[in-house]
Amino acid sequence: MINLRRFRSIRVHLNASQMLDAGRLQEEPAWYRAVSSIPPTTSLVRTTPPQLRERKNPWTKNHRPSRMYMPQKIEYPEDKLRTQFYRDHPWELARPRILVENDGKDYLKYDWSKMPQKGKPLDGESVVQRQLWLREHIPDMSAERAYDVARKEFYDLRLQEDIERRIAIEEARACGATFGKTYLELGIEMEEKYLEQWRKDTIAFILKRRQRQSTFKVIEFTPASAEEGFIPASEAEEGEGGETAGAEKAATATPYPLFT
Repeated sequence: MINLRRFRSIRVHLNASQMLDAGRLQEEPAWYRAVSSIPPTTSLVRTTPPQLRERKNPWTKNHRPSRMYMPQKIEYPEDKLRTQFYRDHPWELARPRILVENDGKDYLKYDWSKMPQKGKPLDGESVVQRQLWLREHIPDMSAERAYDVARKEFYDLRLQEDIERRIAIEEARACGATFGKTYLELGIEMEEKYLEQWRKDTIAFILKRRQRQSTFKVIEFTPASAEEGFIPASEAEEGEGGETAGAEKAATATPYPLFT
């Protein structure tokens, strides 16, 4: 049986030395001096580095993560003013805004001692900057008072713009200009179209349901004059098309579709 111990890496250099002494090797192998200077390790067991135990619940109620390395929140004085204004005037956010600037320093060219600015449309930012100017340059000016003053100036200018726009439309129409339908008129037309289609569908559904009910109705032979609600032939001729009229009446009296 072959002894496997002699093939261990730590005995390779020793076996080669014994073979050289016994004359079985005529010359030193190329690796002989290198292995002699840097011998292999004596232990063949590879040690694993210690593993740190992970916590199942890293943070509890009594132990919160440190905020030392958390970036601080950047806040400006204008943030609260913008939040207050757009909370009171949500429809101002729907107006288009121009965000392009010439040199990035357009705000330095504005004089907020007055609300209207040259080259800047009226918007919520005008109210914010006007409110800041009032609080900085007028003594004993509270935040609520500055907001009321800036807001009233904003309302006056917005009303002036609406009047100018209305007058411009009237002048254009007086000179022969024609304008299309407004969004309100288009919306009313679409609503009327949908209601008309709903009325037709409801009438068709009522007629179809009545026909289905009459198909499965059990007919018993009784004298026509004895039936309750008997209508003579003369009155029936006068009410020609009464079924359709009754369906239309039921459809108009029903506030919601009868589809179930």
